[in-house]
Amino acid sequence: MSYTALYRKFRPLCFEDVKGQEHIVTTLKNQIRADRIGHAYLFTGTRGTGKTTIAKILARAVNCTSPVDGSPCGECAACRSILAGTGMNVIEMDAASNNGVDDVREIVEDISYSPAEGKYKVYIIDEVHMLSAAAFNALLKTLEEPPSYVIFILATTEVHKIPITILSRCQRYDFKRISIETITARLRELMEKEEVRAEERALRYIAKAADGSMRDALSLLERCIAFYYGQELTYDKALEVLGAVDTDVFSGLLRHVLEQDVAGCISLLEEIIMQGRELVQFVGDFTWYLRNLLLLKTSDTGEMEDVIDVSSDNLKRLKEEAQMADMETIMRYIRVLSELSGQLRLSVQKRIMIEMTLIRLCRPQMECDTDSLADRIRTLERKVENGIPMQNISARPAEGAVQDGIPKDDRPVRKAPLPAAIPEDIKKVVERWGSIINHIGQPMKTYLRSVRLSMDNENRLLLVASDSTHYDWLSTEEHKAEVENTISGIIGKQLEVRLELVADEREMDVKYPDLGMIHMEIEEE
Repeated sequence: MSYTALYRKFRPLCFEDVKGQEHIVTTLKNQIRADRIGHAYLFTGTRGTGKTTIAKILARAVNCTSPVDGSPCGECAACRSILAGTGMNVIEMDAASNNGVDDVREIVEDISYSPAEGKYKVYIIDEVHMLSAAAFNALLKTLEEPPSYVIFILATTEVHKIPITILSRCQRYDFKRISIETITARLRELMEKEEVRAEERALRYIAKAADGSMRDALSLLERCIAFYYGQELTYDKALEVLGAVDTDVFSGLLRHVLEQDVAGCISLLEEIIMQGRELVQFVGDFTWYLRNLLLLKTSDTGEMEDVIDVSSDNLKRLKEEAQMADMETIMRYIRVLSELSGQLRLSVQKRIMIEMTLIRLCRPQMECDTDSLADRIRTLERKVENGIPMQNISARPAEGAVQDGIPKDDRPVRKAPLPAAIPEDIKKVVERWGSIINHIGQPMKTYLRSVRLSMDNENRLLLVASDSTHYDWLSTEEHKAEVENTISGIIGKQLEVRLELVADEREMDVKYPDLGMIHMEIEEE
């Protein structure tokens, strides 16, 4: 016999086997016991929550000759024929592929014939929101006053697309997302039946990744079992198969961001990419990690600990990190990453977008929105509280001070004299700088456009940056070597490059003359 997928093999056959939808199961069983069955039902909810499964159980239950406490017995001829797919009284239609008015008219014509066996003809229309407007109109009258032996069960994931005239004629049942605990218990039960060993932590992570869908959980579990067939399914193995990242990585990334360590963030992202992790899931999981931090920050009494689904060791670390950042900063991170999640799904340059976002998180001074300005103010407040190092304070006259009878701002800027002769190799670099930049990809191209070309006392080429983000990027060994190799390839000689960071424009003009503007007149003292 051919292999059957887990979600099909273990599909519930009676109401008692359905997990996580007790409010719907109880109502339907009571209706069957009391013989108060409606003529039209609307099942709505996210994927994999049991809409089609319960529809099929209900179709068998209303036709069962000896139901057991409202559930189908599974033994009578009606139950067996419907289970085998040979019953004539249950008609299923997929509205995604049969959404025209002619498809609905066939149903309307078929309704005029009473059931050949059993009590009810049940029409299950899946993805009903895909029906055209004309098809809904054709169904409307029949749905309002069907024959006594007809039951409609409409299933949809997008109830807002269904006309209000259809909604008003149906009993609506909203299917909830299934909890992590319920999915985990079901997976554990099925693993015992399949005789597969699995760690509780691995099953719990799969349940969390399923996002409330039992079908998704079984599909993910099947992938993990297939990859490590015959072995115990551990937490680390589940992470590897699903392309996910351990919480230790998120902890390290958060600490890099809080320390405004751009190089550390980019380096960690590089490791994740080289491991083949899924970037969209990585961003979503990091956002969830920050959500847990935010919940801890908002809870003074610890009542949020039950909502945060982490181990005791991770919870201890989360509490420590919650003290490292204020609530507004974490909320800014979540907003920025949420925007990124929406953009990544349509982007072909996912890595670059994530790198840009990490730089935004580390460098709020690059932005002018309210959240970033508030973050910059909070950073300055922390520095003031901790004490500003004296070496960062320039021993210069106060703003507006008078020196030699001339206000400071009105004095001419005294520039360092240019070298008497610029080496030929550096001249070539200055002349061909535009061509050199064009041979380098983003984001380095953007960073190189903003640097100043200068020269030190040893006749070496200087790249002077005024932005610390650009300097951090360019000063890594890998990127510095890429710049030197590109220059060497164009001018035909090996040339050493040095990088300097000068945030003050006046200091830059004094110490580092701009070789790209060598033709400009030098101001007189």
